[in-house]
Amino acid sequence: MGGGSGMRGGSRSFGGMFGDDIFSSFGEGRPMNSAPRKAPPIENTLPCSLEELYKGTTKKMKISREIADASGKTLPVEEILTIDIKPGWKKGTKITFPEKGNEQPNVIPADLVFVIDEKPHSTFTREGNDLVVTKKIPLVEALTGCTVNLTTLDGRTLTIPISNVIHPDYEEVVPREGMPIPKDPSKRGNLRIKFNIKFPTRLTAEQKSGIRKLLTS
Repeated sequence: MGGGSGMRGGSRSFGGMFGDDIFSSFGEGRPMNSAPRKAPPIENTLPCSLEELYKGTTKKMKISREIADASGKTLPVEEILTIDIKPGWKKGTKITFPEKGNEQPNVIPADLVFVIDEKPHSTFTREGNDLVVTKKIPLVEALTGCTVNLTTLDGRTLTIPISNVIHPDYEEVVPREGMPIPKDPSKRGNLRIKFNIKFPTRLTAEQKSGIRKLLTS
């Protein structure tokens, strides 16, 4: 009968709205096939100089992605993302922009993740929150003292007089001249100065005698 056909048609339509098992939405049966999945995150490296990580900076990143209109058609768009890099951030720090990947049918767009990478510096290396520098000095300065002059990452000049005898494992520690601590930028790590002592390649007999007298007197 016509009424029977209408019921069967209505039943098919109802089932199509909810999948083959209408109870799956209530935790019974197999999961709904139409549930959108989350696309895996997209990671991009963000190189930063040590100066940028010391002082903090703002970077503008231009991205291209596809978005879907009301009909489901995808369109290419360009966006500018602003990344505020905080003083003291370390290599490996991640900045996430939720769902900034391409839009696709039945897919939740991927998160876009930028991962901080630290560019090598010509003077300093970083160890945790400390900055480390190695200075080459002659043996005479290692024995009698020296003055180390450094330009900091924010452009200041440091003058550090050292009167101690400098041995190969000696480190001069300058408190609070290292990297800012991200959770409390008012605090800083230390500056550690290491030394590469340049020894003479040869000495005359007279020089050897003089050194022996000085060191044994």
